[in-house]
Amino acid sequence: MKVRQLVTIINIATIILFLGCDKDGGSDGKKVRQLATANVTASKVVKRIAGNQIEVVGTVQAVEQAVISAKITGNVITLPVDLGSRVKHGELLAELSAAEISAQVQEARAQLEQAKRNLAREENLLKKNAATPETVKALNDSLRIAEAAHKTTLTMLDFTRITAPFTGIITRKLVSVGDLATPGKPLLHIEEENNLQVLTDIPEAMILKITKGDKLKVFIPSVDLGLVGTVSEVSPVADPSSRTSPIKLRIPNNPQLRSGQFARVTLAMAQAETLAVPAGAVVPFGQMEKVFVVDDGKAWLRLVRTGAKSDQYLEILSGLAEGENVVVDGNNNLEDGQPVTVQ
Repeated sequence: MKVRQLVTIINIATIILFLGCDKDGGSDGKKVRQLATANVTASKVVKRIAGNQIEVVGTVQAVEQAVISAKITGNVITLPVDLGSRVKHGELLAELSAAEISAQVQEARAQLEQAKRNLAREENLLKKNAATPETVKALNDSLRIAEAAHKTTLTMLDFTRITAPFTGIITRKLVSVGDLATPGKPLLHIEEENNLQVLTDIPEAMILKITKGDKLKVFIPSVDLGLVGTVSEVSPVADPSSRTSPIKLRIPNNPQLRSGQFARVTLAMAQAETLAVPAGAVVPFGQMEKVFVVDDGKAWLRLVRTGAKSDQYLEILSGLAEGENVVVDGNNNLEDGQPVTVQ
């Protein structure tokens, strides 16, 4: 008897619960919230002509740059430049000790003077028939050898003074006064300051589409500077390890530019049609992007994938179809399925 009473009570409770849920308008116990109608502005998804652009990285560098090294061995006795010093063509950069070479110059000069005296004596004797023409000819040869030796030592003495090969700025200083300089050992780096270029590598599949004189867009992120570069050199061969070919682009002078800066070069290839919407239609949604599509008086949420931005339009790679209406203004607080009135 008690069991039957318990079953009856459970059934009555279930019916009451069911009726209560139905009265609220949903079998899951949740009330349906009525969304207010929002005023929005809409625009259609359209097709636009967009350039197929590929971006490669590059480096700003001086057109003229040189590594300064010594041609002889000697200690650095004068170094009038510092890192960042601006020098003119022919200006002294470093001077090396020249005691040994100076001695060689004096020796060569003495031998030259001796050869001249010997030749002069034999020529006088030849006039008196006291010498042979062969002797005079031999002394002439000795004089020419002495002259060449003397010029060689003078040239070696000139090598003790190292001058700037062009007007530029010292970008690296690798020695100090007292250091030993040897042939081929770098002492200084010098670069032209106001004549810059961008060096970049182009994929081998695209290099045939680039020719000398082409104009390419260049962007320097560190100074937020965009400019146009002119292709000045194109390598005829590709690097077998990276499958790329280097090119050089001349860029206009700008006080914000420095050698070594990071650069981005845009390669504009063939044009193609792409779907696009005004940039205001796309709303960030966590790590994704969303758009509200207007259909039957309501705004429906769509997740999209965007591409390049140009002229205030965003390229749509997926998520929308041509001709659909998207909300471009008033979409920040919209909810999926919310009624809207299009202005």
